[in-house]
Amino acid sequence: MGSTGTACELPVSFDVEKGWKPTGISAEDAELFGSFLGRKSARGACEIDAKPAGMIGFMRVWITDRTDDSPRQVLKTFMSEEKNVTERKFNNTKAGDLPAAEVVYTTKSPLLDEPKQERALAVTTPKDAVIVHLGGLDTDEHKEMLPAYERAKKTMTPTD
Repeated sequence: MGSTGTACELPVSFDVEKGWKPTGISAEDAELFGSFLGRKSARGACEIDAKPAGMIGFMRVWITDRTDDSPRQVLKTFMSEEKNVTERKFNNTKAGDLPAAEVVYTTKSPLLDEPKQERALAVTTPKDAVIVHLGGLDTDEHKEMLPAYERAKKTMTPTD
C-alpha cells in the first residue's frame, strides 16, 4: 500500500494486515475530513478499515506538506490538536529504515467512563511528512489492532 496505483498513494508504502481495507481520501475531502476530526496541521490521506478483519476501528494516515521539521516536531504539532490527553510518552524510533518518532498516549473518552490508549508515528520524506495514527473504540480494541500498526511500522519504505 502507498505506491502509485494503490488505494492510497502516499510518500511511503507499508504492508497492510490481512483483511484490513485501505481507502484513499480525495484531495477535495481531505480538508473536510481533517476538520471533522479536529486536525488543522495535517490532511487525511488514507483510512484503513479494520471491520473486514472483525474489529471496529481504523488506522488513519495523515499528510503534511514537506517540512524541515524532525519527525518528533511533526508529531508534537499533530498531538497539540488531540483533545482530552491525560498521558503521553514520545520516543524516537524507526519505521522500516526511516527515522521516526512515536507517541503512545491516553485520552479520556467523552463517550466511555474509562481511559483509552492510542498511538501515532511520524516520518518525514522529501515529499511530505506522514503520520500513522491508531486509535480504537477502547483500549482493548486498540491492543487487538496493534499488530496491524506494528506491521505498517516495520515495513515502511519511501515511495518513488
